[in-house]
Amino acid sequence: MNLPADFDHPSWLTALGTLAGYGLILLAMTVLLFLVPYGIYVTFW
Repeated sequence: MNLPADFDHPSWLTALGTLAGYGLILLAMTVLLFLVPYGIYVTFW
């Protein structure tokens, strides 16, 4: 990758991976806690 020297440290990759992981967990929890119950409600109502 051609990143500037300021962003070439492995800690930046770790930080981006952490943020991406938390984002995926939040997305999964949103789907499970809101969209799945809504889908069940709409299906059986």
